Amino acid sequence: MTFNGWLQILIYIGILLVLVKPLGGYMTRVFTGERTLLSYVLGPLERGLYRIAGTDEREEQHWTTYSISMLLFSLAGFLVLYMLQRFQANLPYNPAGMSSIGPELSFNNAASFVTNTNWQNYGGESTMSYLVQMAGFTVQNFVSAATGIALAIALIRAFSRASGKAIGNFWVDLTRATLYVLLPACIVMTLVFVYLGVPQTLGPYVNATTLEGAQQTIAVGPVASQLAIKMLGTNGGGFFNANSAHPFENPDAISNLIQMLAIFAIGASLTNVFGRMVGNQRQGWAILAAMGTLFIAGVIVTYWAEAAGNPLVHALGVQGGNMEGKEVRFGVTMSSLFAVITTAASCGAVNGMLGSFTAIGGMIPLINLQLGEVIVGGVGAGFYGILMFVIIAIFVAGLMVGRTPEYLGKKIEAKEVKMAMLAVLCLPAGMLIFTAISVVLPSAVAAIGTPGPHGFSEILYAYSSAAANNGSAFAGLSANTTWYNITLGIVMLIGRFLVIIPALAIAGSLIAKKTVPASAGTFPTDGPLFVGLLVGTILIVGGLTFFPALALGPIVEHLSMISGQAF
Repeated sequence: MTFNGWLQILIYIGILLVLVKPLGGYMTRVFTGERTLLSYVLGPLERGLYRIAGTDEREEQHWTTYSISMLLFSLAGFLVLYMLQRFQANLPYNPAGMSSIGPELSFNNAASFVTNTNWQNYGGESTMSYLVQMAGFTVQNFVSAATGIALAIALIRAFSRASGKAIGNFWVDLTRATLYVLLPACIVMTLVFVYLGVPQTLGPYVNATTLEGAQQTIAVGPVASQLAIKMLGTNGGGFFNANSAHPFENPDAISNLIQMLAIFAIGASLTNVFGRMVGNQRQGWAILAAMGTLFIAGVIVTYWAEAAGNPLVHALGVQGGNMEGKEVRFGVTMSSLFAVITTAASCGAVNGMLGSFTAIGGMIPLINLQLGEVIVGGVGAGFYGILMFVIIAIFVAGLMVGRTPEYLGKKIEAKEVKMAMLAVLCLPAGMLIFTAISVVLPSAVAAIGTPGPHGFSEILYAYSSAAANNGSAFAGLSANTTWYNITLGIVMLIGRFLVIIPALAIAGSLIAKKTVPASAGTFPTDGPLFVGLLVGTILIVGGLTFFPALALGPIVEHLSMISGQAF
């Protein structure tokens, strides 16, 4: 670890914190219906979309109606994306003549992009046409991210309103998230990426002659526009198979910094939206402090592990950090930081191969996934995910003092705690049950790239990534098989919708409750004590759930490395 490395990390954190308040204030105005500078330009378009859809922005929905609207919209997106892939060979904007995609992979991809996961069992530049990339994947990058933001706003309303029955209008929240938040930012980012050298074209692939006289086909396409939304919407994936390690997707240090900031910007700023809407910004800062504590701890451990390197390599006379699988343009520091950011959020984009990290360095991204990606998390999804842990932490605090717990004046009772536990437990169920089956199923074990504990980690990471709607991978697993395509797709759907429905049920329950004035016995939720309780709750739940599995994978691999054995 070096001073220069830590300086780069601190600069990133500083810029991020500067963005939180202005972006949070802007999103608050958007979702409370206040006018913004963009209202003069986008207002007529917004109202026109409502007229076409038959929606009145003044009409709000009960939580069940809100949920049904979201589910039907997601189902429609799933079916459209599935059919685009199945008929790809017969559709236009396919200059490379890509063939149609098989049913299992089409199912996996449709589930992946609709759930904001963007797990890719294919090479983007060699499998998907321009039309599928743009009209399929890029569209879902926008609307799946907007859906997550909408759901977070609906849950915030449940805490911020004194009483009522409605939690908002899904179609209005979805439209505003797309039109006022994602689209303008992505237009600006796309232009910046093009300026930095990222391709943006509908022209055919380029044929080039190398210095040796050989012919090489260089893949290009509408890369910059997909890159912008994949980062800002924490979708992940990549136009190219090498993802953000590819020089066309991530040309230099400036583009790398912009991408890392984009991954966290909206998720971190939603904590400020929460504080503003509940009338106490300290509440939002407290949640961000809990997220930040876990994030910084992960960065420290990962950076330390990767900077220390592999002692088995050092014994061969090669000193320095672990550069295996890393781009020399970014080095150990930025690769470690990027890995923690992308797994703390439900992004999944990578600028280095996570499977080539040291055992401990690779364990932190895995733990980030298993905690439910509540460390900032995906846009919207991370915020309503951490609110589930907030409810559990408040319940624990209530048990300690022997009174009904309250949060922001709302009584937290049995229904809310049960729904929160259902949302929290569905993720480890998807991760661990399918991992257990896969490690004893011969066809699933055959897909492992590395035997021993690292191979176990490959499978565990795959299902953890799918359930957490992340999309990154340890890369050694050959997951484009019938078993993995179907089961990973199922786990993605579980990780998305079995968290959303309980969260909206909590919103429906809380919105109907009257706000109780704070008293001398009210547990303060805007100070260090609450931050510590929340962090402890997240770690204890994660530790108790996943430690046995981690012991079989990265922990035993690390101990083996110390004893002189590599896998």
